[in-house]
Amino acid sequence: MTPLRLIHACAALTAATCLAAVLWSGVEQGGVALAFGVLIAVGELTRWTGDRPRQAAPLGTAGSLSYALLGADAGQPTLHGATQVVTVVLAASLLGSVPHIWRGSSPSLDHLARRVLTVGFAAVCFQPLYNRGEFDRWSGHAYALLLVALLLLTALCDAVLAAALAHSRTRWPFLPLLRDELRGLYGIGSAVCATGAVIALGVAVVGLWALPVFCLPLLLTQLSIRRYAAVRATYRQTIASLARATEIAGYTPTGHARRVAALGLAVGRDLGLSRLELTVLEYAALMHDIGQLSLLDPVPAGATAGLPAQEQRRIALLGGAVVRQTGVDAEVAVVVERQADPYREQPVAARIVRAVNAYEEKARDAGPEGPLTALEELRLATAADYAPDVVDALARVLARDWLTMPRAG
Repeated sequence: MTPLRLIHACAALTAATCLAAVLWSGVEQGGVALAFGVLIAVGELTRWTGDRPRQAAPLGTAGSLSYALLGADAGQPTLHGATQVVTVVLAASLLGSVPHIWRGSSPSLDHLARRVLTVGFAAVCFQPLYNRGEFDRWSGHAYALLLVALLLLTALCDAVLAAALAHSRTRWPFLPLLRDELRGLYGIGSAVCATGAVIALGVAVVGLWALPVFCLPLLLTQLSIRRYAAVRATYRQTIASLARATEIAGYTPTGHARRVAALGLAVGRDLGLSRLELTVLEYAALMHDIGQLSLLDPVPAGATAGLPAQEQRRIALLGGAVVRQTGVDAEVAVVVERQADPYREQPVAARIVRAVNAYEEKARDAGPEGPLTALEELRLATAADYAPDVVDALARVLARDWLTMPRAG
């Protein structure tokens, strides 16, 4: 059984077991369950859909975690257990997803599986011990530190699950994916954990009125980040449009920049680049040929890999100057400028762009043997022109993913 199916099966078994237990024993303190269910549903209603950031529904996640770690309501001990926590969270998540399903954007099984397993982990760690009175002697800052420690463990569990699911679906290296998930904990992830702890502590003191008070800041933050994500998406579309200028002007074949960017990203992931490094790589790959717009005489078929080294560097410097004028990040301009430098002097992203661009130019329109011939030419040139580790990664990506990579034509 693959890790993907194993995680889904564990989540389904957990959900079914908890639902059966709640149907058998009934719901404890229905008012509290309803209040947290509404909060989680609202979080799902406002979640991102489509190509969205790592944390799709921070408000829903914070509400789920706070319910899992809820020990008291206005000073009165709660009676719900871990099975009720998982059942309420799953039901509320599905209910909040109804409008998204109506619009044709249903929640992914990965999203629901992560929610069930992480919330179940937190609830199992806390609820049985709390209901047996193990935490009665914990008070003040010690109790708060306990909740924070449990939230950190839950966040680590969620990061491992997210990386494992992404690895199973994409076959990208697991460790870089896990590293990116852990880095994400410093951003919205830390806000989610903090809000979950504050809600649980606030409800324990003042009751359910703490829910709207402590959730409003995270909701506003979520809406702000959603707008920021839309701006970033527009920014990428603008870069893609600029990259097509060479195609529209007839300097490069149609789809060349898109193919170099897609294959370059796959190579970058294989080499373990971070999300930020992959973003710079993608933008540079899309705009790597933009310097050709400054040429009086177009390069035949836009194939710069066969030009003399001095001419390649001149075109690269022209491209970097154009990129700087567009207002794109300076790191992207550096990669474009240095894509024709000796590979030992290049940053990793520039090495990848150079190798992938050369492969794409040599392989296109060369018949069925074109890819193998192009890869062999790159291997023979690793002593001087192309980084050996990049060429090896390119070979691995082509052997693994060549059927799904975009091609000319």
